[in-house]
Amino acid sequence: MRISLVSEHANPLAALGGADAGGQNVHVAALAAGLAARGHEVTVHTRRDAVDAPVRVITEEGYAVEHVPAGPPTDIAKDELLPHITELGVRLREQWRREPPDLVHAHFWMSGLAALHATRGTSIPVLQTFHALGSVKRRQQGALDTSPPSRIDHERRLCAEVDQVIATCEDEVEELRLLGLPSSRATVIPCGVDTRVFHPGEPRPEGRPHRLLVLGRLVTRKGVGNALEAVAELTERGWADIELLVAGGSPGEALAADPEVLRLRRLADRLGILDRVRFLGSVARPDVPDLIRSVDVVVTVPWYEPFGIVPLEAMACGRPVVGSAVGGLLDTVVPGRTGELVPPREPALLAAALRDLLADPERRRRYGEAGRERAVTLYDWENVVARTEKAYAEAVAGTSLTARTSTEAAR
Repeated sequence: MRISLVSEHANPLAALGGADAGGQNVHVAALAAGLAARGHEVTVHTRRDAVDAPVRVITEEGYAVEHVPAGPPTDIAKDELLPHITELGVRLREQWRREPPDLVHAHFWMSGLAALHATRGTSIPVLQTFHALGSVKRRQQGALDTSPPSRIDHERRLCAEVDQVIATCEDEVEELRLLGLPSSRATVIPCGVDTRVFHPGEPRPEGRPHRLLVLGRLVTRKGVGNALEAVAELTERGWADIELLVAGGSPGEALAADPEVLRLRRLADRLGILDRVRFLGSVARPDVPDLIRSVDVVVTVPWYEPFGIVPLEAMACGRPVVGSAVGGLLDTVVPGRTGELVPPREPALLAAALRDLLADPERRRRYGEAGRERAVTLYDWENVVARTEKAYAEAVAGTSLTARTSTEAAR
């Protein structure tokens, strides 16, 4: 098949760890690579965000990345991109008139709007993966939600007009149902992990300080502050041999001025644990597996989480996970078997779960082994790509929805 993936803000070539560069970038890159390896012609269309961005890049994995002009060629926060999405759809429509894809898979809601605009009046099927829902974000963040006010209405429209929605977890299906999506047009296919790259290593030697890791985008909702509070509570209770690694945020020298790092440093200082926290900044993707293998426990306690790739990466590396009982973590982490789940924004309960796990190296070993087995069996990218390919084939073989109306994508 000729497959077009639209990922308006999450460029698979981007460095990870920034405010808008995280799991979606990883997902799109791995999906594109896996589909290309299975013989498909795959192009990822993303917004051009730099003057010197090449028009088209052929990756080592065999898929193409096209930087599509839409708005000024500079970095723009994703919550400010909506005014440029119609232009993105126009550009894609022009290209697809010349070389129509067999199928379009949109990643994130604004990509879906661009895809609907570009395929209006055609029979090209459009599949949608949201990666995050505005309805959930607004419920969790309230007045702090910076999404465009029209986001939820656009998501309802996508649920009504795309051919199929690929949800990443069961919790998301219920949220989509509330937006009006019939269950017959929802398919659950999780995110994946490359279990050949993310694999177990040697266990950490005993006698060293216990090491925890928080990994991912540094935004408030990821709960890094709660992890700091949990470490402070453990310290107050006599745990003197703990260090917390925080991986994410700006790279290199820019880390010192990163607003979220500054906020977290102030919090750590106020809690009296600044000497126990190491801010690593953005970590190159090839270095992530070794980083995970260097710790005892991976902590991932977001306030809400559409899926969460970090728990999979930790499990694949044979490391136990202590996470929030939200979103995709409810599917991936099995309490008492591969890790523990605690309510979000509850640092005291997080500290208790960490205390029990750090005190029991045999339990950590068992959790790590079970996590590895679960990652290989259910979440290896070869499995995920094969399931996605099957959904694509069914969409192409089936009857597309009625030809797109003339409504503009970003109305």
